[in-house]
Amino acid sequence: MKTNPVISEAERIRRKKLLAATAVTCVALVMVVSAWHVVKLGEIRMEDMRSKATYNLSEMPSHVRAAGEDINRHAMNELGKAAGRVVAVDVERMLSREQWLELETMVDVPAGEFVMGTNRAETDPQNRPEHKVKTAAFRIDRYLVTVAQYGRFLGATLHRPPSDWDKGEISRTRLMFPVTMVSWHDAKAYCGWAKKRLPTEAEWEKAARGTDGRRWPWGDTMDPTRLNTYYSLGGTSEVNKFANGVSPYGAYDMAGNVSEWTDSAFEPYPGSTASAELFKVKVPVADSPEDMRNKVIGLQIVEGAMYKVVRGGSFKSDPFSTATYHRNFALPNLASDFYGFRCAADAHTPKKK
Repeated sequence: MKTNPVISEAERIRRKKLLAATAVTCVALVMVVSAWHVVKLGEIRMEDMRSKATYNLSEMPSHVRAAGEDINRHAMNELGKAAGRVVAVDVERMLSREQWLELETMVDVPAGEFVMGTNRAETDPQNRPEHKVKTAAFRIDRYLVTVAQYGRFLGATLHRPPSDWDKGEISRTRLMFPVTMVSWHDAKAYCGWAKKRLPTEAEWEKAARGTDGRRWPWGDTMDPTRLNTYYSLGGTSEVNKFANGVSPYGAYDMAGNVSEWTDSAFEPYPGSTASAELFKVKVPVADSPEDMRNKVIGLQIVEGAMYKVVRGGSFKSDPFSTATYHRNFALPNLASDFYGFRCAADAHTPKKK
């Protein structure tokens, strides 16, 4: 019959220390492996971003403008400190009759159901969940509204010009570029003048992706030759440049170039698990003059205010923000050098002569 050997107190203490050290080592190994896994996932994500970038990321500092520069310019314009109105010129003669007719072209989107949103886990929470939406038949501009078209609107209405128009004058070298530095209110005013309207968010997404749930207007694979994004061109591009990037219905620039105002308020989708705070308008506030001096700023919710949905990404966006289902948002009185728009109309509405 075997008997258990007698273990001395010193040996028992030694074994306990060894067991504790082993446990600590195992926990440390788990933490190291977990950290390595997170780092590798980050590397994969960054490599994915780099593979989709449209210029060398080491050049980014030379492409990025000062944060808030254009928003501050617009704010000054709002306060009436920006120069003048558009100079009276005959905008109509700046383009040929054929060019004007082409810019005014709209594409038809039939009535029916389509897949809106996405279930992709890596996307922003406001883009989920995927769900089906029905739209009536409608038409939407083939192209973004251009500088030329907006100039014609200004000449007819005396509406205030965008803040980046030097002395309020139209740029003859950018007639076929999308107009920017326009707020939601400006875009809505233009569409009303043109006897059209801003598209709803659902209409915009259907026109961009069709009914097969594609990720970009041309398909499910990012192709930087089909759009203007990630500072590939350093700014906006002509609205008819990317013929190989059109949507299933033939609309241009529904990914990249400029982000587009829609008529819809920024609200959660049915079944959304996104935080309710995300959809509430917040403004920066300081609790005291001392906090203001020290730049101790908090965010305060503005009750009753609503963001408007902005779609499509822009020349500044990363490739993932140009996906057809990606939702961005902004206050309707803001304007930026990457905000633009296009108009829509009900299917039965006669086209403007």
